[in-house]
Amino acid sequence: MDDDKPFLEQTTDAMSSAAEATKEAVKTVVRKVRKAAKKVAKKVTPKKSKKAKKAGKKAAAKKSAKKAVKKAAKKTAKKASKKTPKKRKAKKSKR
Repeated sequence: MDDDKPFLEQTTDAMSSAAEATKEAVKTVVRKVRKAAKKVAKKVTPKKSKKAKKAGKKAAAKKSAKKAVKKAAKKTAKKASKKTPKKRKAKKSKR
């Protein structure tokens, strides 16, 4: 300990350096744990076969195509209804 610095300042410096050290240690531990967890997850999760992946993609493409057709039909119906002129009510003549 330095005799030049007050005791309170020395202790606060020591505490802050200890806090920084623990912070860095925790960061490294968390990083290592995440890395290990990713490796385990890769080994544990079952892999899909190529055919299953392709079938999933095809089904998704078909669904999106159907939705696109439905949306297009709705849009054209809305546009058509907007373009048709509205019939005006016949006014009674004032005689």
